[in-house]
Amino acid sequence: MRGVALVGLVVTGLVLGGCIRDPYVTNYDEIRSGEWWISQQIDRVTGEELPSASVYEYASNTNEDFPKPSSFQMTCLDGKPVVRFAFAFKVGNDKDTVLGYRFDDRPGHENVESRVLLGKQMVVIEEKAALAQFMSELRGAQALYVRLRSMILGRTAVEYALEGSEAAIDAAFAKCPMPPLPSQPQRRASQKRPN
Repeated sequence: MRGVALVGLVVTGLVLGGCIRDPYVTNYDEIRSGEWWISQQIDRVTGEELPSASVYEYASNTNEDFPKPSSFQMTCLDGKPVVRFAFAFKVGNDKDTVLGYRFDDRPGHENVESRVLLGKQMVVIEEKAALAQFMSELRGAQALYVRLRSMILGRTAVEYALEGSEAAIDAAFAKCPMPPLPSQPQRRASQKRPN
């Protein structure tokens, strides 16, 4: 009889444990905008909304037999905008991995200022000029092709559909302003000398 009571207690604990899971680590309260999932969760520490928008797709890697899940996330971290690409496999390290991307049929960008995070499965763009360039092309784009090259972990490629990005950008960066594009050096107009 004692064994049955113990099993009942364990099952009840597991069921209730699932019910009281912190909403911070679930996708509860997310809304859709086209291809995007936009978080509307409230941070229990600050009482403020956790800004985030993500889109998902399968990515390929030269060392993987089959494509695996990946995500492209925009968020505001410590008051600063960040773009993050996460993969279900290792993509490289901070010293030998090169990020390139292209929106739609616009010119692509190679050797983008970025860094690979510790687990070797995430790449972030956070440097102001690189982030400003990336975000200036995201608005209104329909697709983003991302390619990583690594000497030790091969090539990774993924293409994200971007429908609904306007609402995703506005939600993800509502609390942190985007850095402006660096100003282009202006050419001086030739001055005419008096005759």
